[in-house]
Amino acid sequence: MALGYTLKGLPDRGIDTILVVDNGSDDGTDKVALNNGAAVVSEPKRGYGQACLAGIEWYRNNPVDIILFMDADGADDPSDLKRLLAPIIAGEADFVLGSRIRGRKEPGALAPHAEWGNRLAVFLIRLFFGYKYTDLGPFRAIRRSALEEIMMADKDYGWTCEMQVKAVINGVRIKEIPVSYRRRKFGKSKVSGTVKGTALAGWKIISTVIRLAFIK
Repeated sequence: MALGYTLKGLPDRGIDTILVVDNGSDDGTDKVALNNGAAVVSEPKRGYGQACLAGIEWYRNNPVDIILFMDADGADDPSDLKRLLAPIIAGEADFVLGSRIRGRKEPGALAPHAEWGNRLAVFLIRLFFGYKYTDLGPFRAIRRSALEEIMMADKDYGWTCEMQVKAVINGVRIKEIPVSYRRRKFGKSKVSGTVKGTALAGWKIISTVIRLAFIK
């Protein structure tokens, strides 16, 4: 299972608490997480954003200064973790985005249509909000106070771009650093790995950027 592979790469990297959100899985995710020293939150309602919101809610009762998000499919490289946290710890930024576009990608790690969709999304963010991102990468760290300020709400595919747009709107100090991106170790992505997932994610991301442009 990819989750076990990912969790084994996290210890001794300056992480106080590892939290896994079990988003309606049926493959023993909770047991794998617990066996690898992680806390577990169950969120039966499906959706990437829904899972992240459940994690944020858990942290309200377990206060930390910085919250880091990463996928559990083995694509994000834990060795980049300290580099993501460093600008926040040093007081240079409040939100650090790991850019797969600027970093090293294994061949086939980022599907062509996913990369094209990323480029379109960051172009729209620059067009409407004047900030030049290069990616909507899932590997990111944000100061808890900044996360509370931007008031995340999206429950599915619009989560990543919502955070990036709201960070710009709210004047959050942003830094983008290159990160490595590997091919998934197990399984196929429900988003970029299917036509339906790609279409739904693309539409939601673009519509989220446009919606936020008209209410800023």
